[in-house]
Amino acid sequence: MYKGSSDGCLVAPLLLWGELMLLSERLTYSPITQRPKLTLPGGKRVAVFILVSVEEWDEREPMPRTINTPRGGAPEPDVLNWTWHEYGNRVGFWRLLQTLDSFNIPASMAINGSAIKAYEPISIAARDRKWEFIGHGYNQKNMQKVEDERAAIRKTAETIKAFTGQAPKGWVGPGLTETYETPDILAEEGYGYLLDWVMDDQPVELKTRTKPIVSIPFTQECNDIGIMLNQNHTASEYCARAIDQFDQLVIDAEGSARVMAMVVHPFIMGVAHRLRHLRETLAYISSHQHGVFMTSGEIYDWYQTGRAKTG
Repeated sequence: MYKGSSDGCLVAPLLLWGELMLLSERLTYSPITQRPKLTLPGGKRVAVFILVSVEEWDEREPMPRTINTPRGGAPEPDVLNWTWHEYGNRVGFWRLLQTLDSFNIPASMAINGSAIKAYEPISIAARDRKWEFIGHGYNQKNMQKVEDERAAIRKTAETIKAFTGQAPKGWVGPGLTETYETPDILAEEGYGYLLDWVMDDQPVELKTRTKPIVSIPFTQECNDIGIMLNQNHTASEYCARAIDQFDQLVIDAEGSARVMAMVVHPFIMGVAHRLRHLRETLAYISSHQHGVFMTSGEIYDWYQTGRAKTG
């Protein structure tokens, strides 16, 4: 439960019945150098997953992100920013798809439940390629502002299962947003892992009210939003940063495997002048003896199966 302020905003949670945990209470501090050894199949050192984020933006709501602030603040309709995002689903996604196909890389696709039908050709293309579908909110809306969080999480899972035949294992909140209850609800609704916690290079278990949920390593560092929208770098920074990170993780993983995430959005990395930098990154990692591309769900399964053959 949350208490409201006088202006209608959500503020600190009311800790009732001991149900709500602080972030720090969900995990125990664990130095990565003092953990059991993790071993990837085939002697690989670094498991890399590509997350493609597919979203439906509601033109009646403030835009989740903006490329430019139109005169007058937040107009309705916001033609500039809504169509900027729409380009990604109409054009950019298909560039990303062709690139990933050329390397035979299966992606993990974080998708709004509502986007499965709204952009059905995208959903079909991903399903045909056996991409993993990950829950990403039913709508592209901050989870702290969703009226009924459990209903939204459940509806997203039901929509994905109805379309793919399988319930999603994974979840990533829109904008990586959570409430203090999100991990609890996810575990109770059957999700096995989440991607919101950008805190590690190996999977980590989080405590919930019932059973643990796994945090799979995620990133804002090799994320096109962070690099190009927030930090205003050119697309070449994505390639340079991803390769530098991969090379260091290969060194780090000499004694125990590491996980690396790469995050792309069709309306950012899928535009014409940026795509070659993703292609160059994929070419480098694909040719490296110590790297292996997996979906985040495959990484979760690997970690769960005997804790990745630890020891």
